[in-house]
Amino acid sequence: MAFPFSSCQFPQCFSPDLLSITHNPSLNCKFPLTFTAWCNSHLRKAGTQIENIEEDFRDGLKLMLLLEVISGERLAKPERGKMRVHKISNVNKALNFIASKGVKLVSIGAEEIVDGNAKMTLGMIWTIILRFAIQDISVEETSAKEGLLLWCQRKTAPYKNVNIQNFHISWKDGLGFCALIHRHRPELIDYGKLRKDDPMTNLNTAFDVAEKYLDIPKMLDAEDIVGTARPDEKAIMTYVSSFYHAFSGAQKAETAANRICKVLAVNQENEQLMEDYEKLASDLLEWIRRTIPWLENRVPENTMQAMQQKLEDFRDYRRLHKPPKVQEKCQLEINFNTLQTKLRLSNRPAFMPSEGKMVSDISNAWGSLEGAEKGYEEWLLNEIRRLERLDHLAEKFRQKAAIHEAWTNGKEEMLQRKDYETASLSDIKALLKKHEAFESDLAAHQDRVEQIAAIAQELNELEYYDSPSVNARCQQICDQWDSLGVLTQKRSEALQRTEKLLETIDQLYLEFAKRAAPFNNWMEGAMEDLQDTFIVHTIEEIQGLSTAHEQFKATLPEADKERQAILGIHNEIAKIVQTYHVNMAGQTERNQNQALIEEHARQQNNERLRRQFANQANVIGPWIQTKMEEIGRISIEMHGTLEDQLTHLRQYEKSIVNYKPKIDQLEGDHQLIQEALIFDNKHTNYTMEHIRVGWEQLLTTIARTINEIENQILTRDAKGISQEQMNEFRASFNHFDRDHSGTLGAEEFKACLISLGFDIGNDAQGEAEFARIMSIVDPNRLGLITFQAFIDFMSRETADTDTADQVMASFKVLAGDKNYILADELRRELPPDQAEYCIARMTPYTGPDAVPGALDYMSFSTALYGESDL
Repeated sequence: MAFPFSSCQFPQCFSPDLLSITHNPSLNCKFPLTFTAWCNSHLRKAGTQIENIEEDFRDGLKLMLLLEVISGERLAKPERGKMRVHKISNVNKALNFIASKGVKLVSIGAEEIVDGNAKMTLGMIWTIILRFAIQDISVEETSAKEGLLLWCQRKTAPYKNVNIQNFHISWKDGLGFCALIHRHRPELIDYGKLRKDDPMTNLNTAFDVAEKYLDIPKMLDAEDIVGTARPDEKAIMTYVSSFYHAFSGAQKAETAANRICKVLAVNQENEQLMEDYEKLASDLLEWIRRTIPWLENRVPENTMQAMQQKLEDFRDYRRLHKPPKVQEKCQLEINFNTLQTKLRLSNRPAFMPSEGKMVSDISNAWGSLEGAEKGYEEWLLNEIRRLERLDHLAEKFRQKAAIHEAWTNGKEEMLQRKDYETASLSDIKALLKKHEAFESDLAAHQDRVEQIAAIAQELNELEYYDSPSVNARCQQICDQWDSLGVLTQKRSEALQRTEKLLETIDQLYLEFAKRAAPFNNWMEGAMEDLQDTFIVHTIEEIQGLSTAHEQFKATLPEADKERQAILGIHNEIAKIVQTYHVNMAGQTERNQNQALIEEHARQQNNERLRRQFANQANVIGPWIQTKMEEIGRISIEMHGTLEDQLTHLRQYEKSIVNYKPKIDQLEGDHQLIQEALIFDNKHTNYTMEHIRVGWEQLLTTIARTINEIENQILTRDAKGISQEQMNEFRASFNHFDRDHSGTLGAEEFKACLISLGFDIGNDAQGEAEFARIMSIVDPNRLGLITFQAFIDFMSRETADTDTADQVMASFKVLAGDKNYILADELRRELPPDQAEYCIARMTPYTGPDAVPGALDYMSFSTALYGESDL
């Protein structure tokens, strides 16, 4: 990776005491060698060098030359005299130049340098090294020392057995120096053959390679480092800084790589957001696609139990399955808005989702879902009402059928009896009366049979699931009824026929009685005569007496038969009374009273449930409306910073979420109402559907509002907008947003721009400028400008963003000014994931200078900014 280098904070006041130069026991061995080598590495560029650091700077000439080489600036003209005063003048010119660079020298004077004071001379050189070799090193705004250490750590991080934590013992094994060389010039050292337990070889290898190939003079001896418990920190820092500057050319590549990494990171993050959006949109649309047919299925179940289960499934859908999808839909919109904001801020084209996965597509699909959902619930309730009526009708059918079937039981057998064949006239007359009573009862049951048939017909029309069995039973009743009618007619005809016959016989008996009456008188006389003794004189007299006696005996059986007939009539009447004298009115009345009592209790409970739901709904409904209005006010008011507003909104969101148990309680009350099959409530205008929709809108609105503030913070930070500017923008926007809709119409927006100093007149030029601005803030030509679009416009033209040209130039650096780049170069300069990202997307380079494996970084760079397709 590359790191930004800038000036850093380093102590500006140096003295030999502070630097511990005067107290360093290794002063005479390490510092002179290290510092002399360091000075000569720069003096060689001017064609000279020093042999003794204490002596060769005494006249100030080489000291001034050293400063000119390392600073690239010209110092005042030196004195060429050999006198002490000339030397002091030259050294003072050097010290003054150092001071002009912001370094305050303490306890270091020209006289000490001229006099050859070794400790002061070394302190001065260390000051120069700090200022000109180390101070300008800064990585991620750290101090110079920390910046150099961080650079070393990052460069050596991939190497095993290297752990740079300081500028002393971390370098004793020599692997740190070797790793620095190998990282930038891998062809110079075979790092794989180095051993941690052979520090002398490692150090000598690094020092020899650095001197021979990198023009870094040997500043330390391997023996001094290995033989010292704690190598001198300043000597190591001086040596390492030479490596840093030797690889300064590589720093350009690192800076280029840093820019590329930054751009790629933005693209990778945006691509991940796009993939997340596409997946979430696909999943949500697929769920909607699967759910809508279920909600649109209007095939009813056969029983109340099955339909109640459907209703319970629908409740689970509303309570368990849909709420997470509501959150996903809201999160999808938030992700989309955040992604578009990031794309705008990074100078990328707007994200265009796959066909059918636009936010509007999802909103339309969601609308279809809710439409199907609403219709489904209405259908469920209607079906439950229908099944309730069907169950009631079916029960009524069963009751009436059972009563009718009980009444008809034995009737066919009774009608098929032939008791009239041996009956007397009086018996026949009794049977006729009984049969007339049965016919009257039969006629009375005609209405019940018609009711049973009518109920069966209604059950058929209402598509009762068990209609076949109902129809079969009804048909059996009707067939039996027809049979009873036929049998009744036949018996009636038989009885009437027998009655006529017996009446004829009775008329004969009557005629006989009338004719026998006189004879009875005679008979009485004859009997009287027979009881008397008789005297006959002839055979004729005897025969006459015998005939009369026989006629008398013939009347005796008929009298006995009459007596039996009268007794039979009496017995039959008793039997009829005993058979049909049954009273059921008392039990029926008691059942009816109990049913009325139970229905009254049910209606009382229903009224309680209505009031219980209404009391809660009449509180929750207005509460939701109030919160919606409050969120609207919060989103357009300015109280504190955006972070303050965000904190306020999140606390507000938490309080809203904490209200959820009340919604759940209301859902429970609503379920009790549905289970009781209550379909109206005069105590409230709020339905559960109203509450659900309002609650979902409330959660969505607060989430969207929070997302808008987050996007405003993103925009503010990316565009460098101050809080005061943001407040000014918000105040201007709100001033012209008179209907508090959160948007401005075209004329309102124009007035807002004019109030902020935009020169948009009514002439042709002004109209053209305003049309240009409108195409930016309202690309869909809706005639409405959101606050986000407004602040995007206010800041976009001054944004400091990367461009395709800058990225292209960075790749050119990594490619060594070639028009193409190789995969190995990408893998060497970029982190593995980003290198592979580029390799996978770069097309082959086809220019005349192409080599095998050449990749086109130019088209890739333009594609990153949407100017072509990756």
